[in-house]
Amino acid sequence: MIKIIIAEDHQALIDGVSLLMKMTDDIQVLSTATDGEMLIDRVRLYNPDVVLTDIRMPKIDGVAATKILKREFPKLKVIAFSMFDQSEVIRDMLDAGASGYLLKNSGLVEVQNAIRAVVQGDTYFDKNIDTSFLEVKKTRGNTDHLSDREIEILKCIARGKTNSEIADELCIGRSTVETHRKNMLRKLGLSGFNELVRYAIERKYDM
Repeated sequence: MIKIIIAEDHQALIDGVSLLMKMTDDIQVLSTATDGEMLIDRVRLYNPDVVLTDIRMPKIDGVAATKILKREFPKLKVIAFSMFDQSEVIRDMLDAGASGYLLKNSGLVEVQNAIRAVVQGDTYFDKNIDTSFLEVKKTRGNTDHLSDREIEILKCIARGKTNSEIADELCIGRSTVETHRKNMLRKLGLSGFNELVRYAIERKYDM
């Protein structure tokens, strides 16, 4: 029997999913929660196999709740259940530790399929979600394909230096710095300069 907890701030949706699970022989709803704080408490109390959680919830959102739960319960499977299909939101949930992502307009049978899939160790995405961005994500965190010069520039960016300051420090032209910066964005799968700065700082290139 797969034991689950549902976290959703709309009671009607909770009731609908719970009713569906009563018609199955292999899935049991242990409890429900209407906010992230309650979700964490219920998981600690009931120790389910799977959590089906909304993302935008009161008190603690689904991303933060997932991070907390995966730290405490590494084997717990989390499936996001949201109306948002933007790649940034999906990526945040995956980075937090989610194993699946469903849209709220998906069929209830698909919810069952997702639960069974993640329990078996698979990752499950709603059939209406474009997952092509995940191929870009695979390149993140890997600086092996950056040149020595690009890594030098990345270190300068992490220290907050402007293009002109980087050019002066490395004795190269400003246009060369800009070209390297564009190449790094492409290689790392990042979408803008702010993401590049965050990337450099998070990986301690400012040290």
